[in-house]
Amino acid sequence: MAIKRNKRFHVEVATSALSDIMFFLLLFFLIISTLANPNVIKMTLPKAEQNDKQGKQMLSISVTQDEAKLKHYFIDKDEVPFEELETKILANLSGSKDQSIVVRIPFDLQVQDLVDVLQIAVRNNLKFVIATSPK
Repeated sequence: MAIKRNKRFHVEVATSALSDIMFFLLLFFLIISTLANPNVIKMTLPKAEQNDKQGKQMLSISVTQDEAKLKHYFIDKDEVPFEELETKILANLSGSKDQSIVVRIPFDLQVQDLVDVLQIAVRNNLKFVIATSPK
């Protein structure tokens, strides 16, 4: 007498390893996304469509460089040494920190010169705008 055994194979897909891989990928992308831009200075950029100077007094800061590679800082056409720039800005604002400050810097200066001026805004929670020239 021949007894047949029921030997059917059940097909299974092991998903436990896949869930572990997905968990590690999720952690990897979360960690990388938080490290993407740690040192970004938030600032407003000028808009070319309209002029926002209506009724507002805007403080202007200009940076120039002479032939001897010396940098000169100006607040509304008055030359100020860089060491006194922050105190003069705060004195000219006269208590209103919601006033915008326009920074004019030539295109051929280093980025560090612009960042040095913008650090004053970061320390004092001021609104700095970088002036651009039309094309």
